[in-house]
Amino acid sequence: MKIIGWLRSRGKKGFDRIRNEKLKDNLLQAIPFWIGSLLTGLVAVFYTKLFGLAERGTAYIIHWHMWLFFIVTPVCFLVAWWLVKRWAPYARGSGIPQVMASIELATPKYNDRVNKLLSLRVLIVKVASSLVMALGGGIVGREGPTIQIAGSIFRKINEWLPSWWPKISKRNMIMTGAAAGLAAAFNTPLGGIVFAVEELTRTHISYFKTALFTAVIIAGLTAQAMLGPYLYLGYPDVGHLSGMIFFGVALVALPAGLAGAGMAQCILKLFRWKAGFKMQRQHVFYVIGCALIVAGLAFFVDERVLGSGKELMTTSLFSTDKYNSWYMPILRWAGPLFSFTTGASGGVFAPALSAGASMGATIAGWLHLGGADTNLLVLAGMVAFLTGVTRTPFTSAILVLEMTDRHNVIFHLMLAGMISSLVAMIIDKHSFYDHLKYQYLREIVGDEVIDSSDKD
Repeated sequence: MKIIGWLRSRGKKGFDRIRNEKLKDNLLQAIPFWIGSLLTGLVAVFYTKLFGLAERGTAYIIHWHMWLFFIVTPVCFLVAWWLVKRWAPYARGSGIPQVMASIELATPKYNDRVNKLLSLRVLIVKVASSLVMALGGGIVGREGPTIQIAGSIFRKINEWLPSWWPKISKRNMIMTGAAAGLAAAFNTPLGGIVFAVEELTRTHISYFKTALFTAVIIAGLTAQAMLGPYLYLGYPDVGHLSGMIFFGVALVALPAGLAGAGMAQCILKLFRWKAGFKMQRQHVFYVIGCALIVAGLAFFVDERVLGSGKELMTTSLFSTDKYNSWYMPILRWAGPLFSFTTGASGGVFAPALSAGASMGATIAGWLHLGGADTNLLVLAGMVAFLTGVTRTPFTSAILVLEMTDRHNVIFHLMLAGMISSLVAMIIDKHSFYDHLKYQYLREIVGDEVIDSSDKD
């Protein structure tokens, strides 16, 4: 009996030792995610404040001398383009397709090539170029860039881990960083999680759900600790809606979805046309031309064409000046064409939301709707236009829901996203980000086949 007792005690000690070692490994694996999330929240807040200063600089020029945009905008567009061209070519554009491509390349065979897409140099250039674009009135946002910035932070932390540290999947690290970046940028934790599941990953969420949830929480809490528990847009009135408002939502979602997909197609066609440029001066002339078009639209038509468009959204939702002129959706649709295609840094998330909002406000004006019904069509237009670009209806609906905290219209927003996703298929079966992701993959690895099963 003593021998049996001794064996049992030895077995229990062995089991406890194994359990303690597993707990230790789990803790060590969690620490990099915690550090990355904290840094992402801090950087996102700092970037948000800088971007706000740049947009206030644009507003100052508007109220001072509008004609200065014919000088400031070309100079800013050229500087923003040159920063990317000279120091980090893959810091251009939104940043979301770069993260998607990085996830595909996060294998032992191609790991070194991910440095072109995610690195500290890319992070610095991304911030600098997008800020200069914003100062010059560029129709760009900071949300897509924040996602690439967060992916770069998480990847760099993964690289800095010592050799004895428990191994962490590079793919999961990048995906979690991207979700944390979106959560910190919009203050939308659920949106960050849904974005990771719907847009970024084909891996079953059970493999990294704890890390994902924890990262989103830490990044979001860090941003809230410094900026307060803000809503990106606020609390619009969507109570006492008309019983027939579902038809209004469908009426907005149809053209908004088509317009979002159409804008993405036009941007891609301009990229293909620019790929034929043989001399650098052709790129310089194109950037200057785009800048002058943007400045001309602001000076001769409406200065609200400038910037990310957040002020346009808040005006429609929270003031008595709810309705837009018929040309505003056209301006907000065309603006990203002449900003995003320059090759500088800047996201398309916020411009897409503002374009959809302008469509919703314009159609509401045509229908002579009241305040609450108009607000709903503005939100539905935001969801539909963004879905037309990204083909992520659930992410779009959840983002707008969390930006406004209006849970009573969740089904209206999901309806707008579903209709938009269906009609966008008429123009293109693939999302804007998918096209750009494959473009980056072709540039980096050529025609080689990437074996996604070769996990790190």
